[in-house]
Amino acid sequence: MSRFDITHGRGAQSAQVPQRFGLAARVADGDWLDERETVDDGAPKLRTTVTEEAARSIISRNTSPDIPFDRSINAYRGCEHGCIYCFARPTHAYHDLSPGLDFETKLFAKPNAAELLRAELGRKSYRPAPIAMGTNTDPYQPIEGRYGITRQILEVCLEARHPVTITTKSDRVLRDIDLLGEMAKLTLVAVGISVTSLDPRLSMLLEPRASSPAKRMSALGKLVQAGVPVHVSIAPVIPSITDEFIEGILEGAAAVGVTSASWIMLRLPHEVAPLFREWLAAHYPDRAGKVMSIVQSVRSGKDNDANFFSRMKPQGVWADLFRTRFRLATRRLGMNEARLELDSTQFRRPAVGGQMQLF
Repeated sequence: MSRFDITHGRGAQSAQVPQRFGLAARVADGDWLDERETVDDGAPKLRTTVTEEAARSIISRNTSPDIPFDRSINAYRGCEHGCIYCFARPTHAYHDLSPGLDFETKLFAKPNAAELLRAELGRKSYRPAPIAMGTNTDPYQPIEGRYGITRQILEVCLEARHPVTITTKSDRVLRDIDLLGEMAKLTLVAVGISVTSLDPRLSMLLEPRASSPAKRMSALGKLVQAGVPVHVSIAPVIPSITDEFIEGILEGAAAVGVTSASWIMLRLPHEVAPLFREWLAAHYPDRAGKVMSIVQSVRSGKDNDANFFSRMKPQGVWADLFRTRFRLATRRLGMNEARLELDSTQFRRPAVGGQMQLF
């Protein structure tokens, strides 16, 4: 292998621009090399850059029949966690950027997110329902430590008594445990932490800049102790790579008081499929064929199923096996898939322009 065959410290192995939009292919040139930090005789290292954007709106709406929410907030575009399997990677292509390395190194932040949220919640036409955070990119990825946008959003939601759900792979969520605790008392928040494996080395390959599995399991317990409703998500289950950890993750979560759990089968939409194949070739060449054979067996012979109603419901022998293992383990541990129903009835429009709204 050449020194560029494996990109250390990142999930993706390449930065090719997708061809489905007719964009010009990217090749390694001087500009690309300038973006790499090198050390004597060491592997090249990519720098992370953050572009601040002045967003015009902050609440995204959807009508998908496959997901349990109709609105979401993403304070950041791209995600430094670098999870190779992330289904959100293709969204970077809309910026003429690579769903590969660009997605995890060329990030965008929305510093005006809380201000926009305050304005949107203040509209007379707005009707409250839980806002999902972490549905596209992680609200607690490393740059949240610098920007604090997620915390600002939570502060507005607490003021407005607006319900929020959070999904993350980071124990950085504990930084906001004061706000989450206050919101939990009002039935305004539920937190889901995604745990993919219990092997720190594997985690570093799959999701190189996410919190270690041990830190995520610890965060689950600390949230439980703080009275915050918490859910463990085994997402995704990757056959012949992470499926061996299904029972162990559930047992560890149950041991710290978590009573709600779910699992999601690996999905490989658009450019995620070739990126994942590259990752397999770099790190697990001995089982790459087996992994993709199983993936295709649960997706009607394809790398991915993009159809509504079926895309989140893998079929076949392997899917049935994972589903049965999950069901038996949760039954034995007294866990369930039910999530807390959050309260939207307490909503009050937040102060806009320094003045509280009475109605």
